[in-house]
Amino acid sequence: METLTTAFGNQIKMAVSRSTVSTVVTEQNVYQEGDRNILPLLDEMVESLILPGSGVDGMENLEDLFAKAESGKSCLLCLEHYSNLDLSIFSRLVRKGGGRGETISDAVVAIAGMKLNEDNPVVAALAGAYTRIVIYPSRSLQGLDAEKNRAEIIRSNSINRAAMRALNDLKHQGKLILVFPSGTRYRPWDPSTKKGVREVDSYLRSFDYMCCVALNGEVLHVREGDMMDDWVSRDLVRVTAGPVLSCAEFREKARLETAATDDKKQAAVDALMTELEKLHIEAEKKRQALL
Repeated sequence: METLTTAFGNQIKMAVSRSTVSTVVTEQNVYQEGDRNILPLLDEMVESLILPGSGVDGMENLEDLFAKAESGKSCLLCLEHYSNLDLSIFSRLVRKGGGRGETISDAVVAIAGMKLNEDNPVVAALAGAYTRIVIYPSRSLQGLDAEKNRAEIIRSNSINRAAMRALNDLKHQGKLILVFPSGTRYRPWDPSTKKGVREVDSYLRSFDYMCCVALNGEVLHVREGDMMDDWVSRDLVRVTAGPVLSCAEFREKARLETAATDDKKQAAVDALMTELEKLHIEAEKKRQALL
């Protein structure tokens, strides 16, 4: 009998064989449309791992946010980040959630770090199913020497300028821009991976509205080592969208409550991560009741 891990591995291989994602990111291709040829495979992966009872709470909040996006407002989705299947889970469960779920999912444009394209063909195939704007993350620049790595620093600036242009072109066109504020998957042995990335404050500053989204239940588990060392299991998964929040009001409140803090940008992002954690804790109580 085919094991869960073997079946998942076979689905991955098929996704890689179908993938046409650009493995080298340049300023010309930072905006990348989702590959509809791969999406059904990702949906199959999710369906094979989630248990009955999995679904979305707060769909009305997503519909509220999307209505604002349709009216021309710039709107953010701020998701927790636990695995390389988070976007697949969100996309699949929202499309199954009824109402305008299908349209909402199609309107999502994710902000993705370039390593998802360039480091591994499997991860590239997973990311390639969804529309995204690719950026050069600030943490990827850490440790680079200004002289020895001058060409790479120039490349990073070029990619990020192009990404910001693409973002500014899209943010008022009925799209929901999805970000993972932690910038990396949460690793239980490293609490710092749940700390928000300071640069996320620029999104809070330049967008009108946002929803925080908690992800509860794990089907792809992070291990120490390479991404390919992750392991799968079945679980009941709930996606929980919090209420629509004004980014300006949220940011101002966070800055006022941390008046003694010199780094106002990090304070705003810390407040965002606290909001996500509160949402996660409450959602987990409800999920446990369904198990």
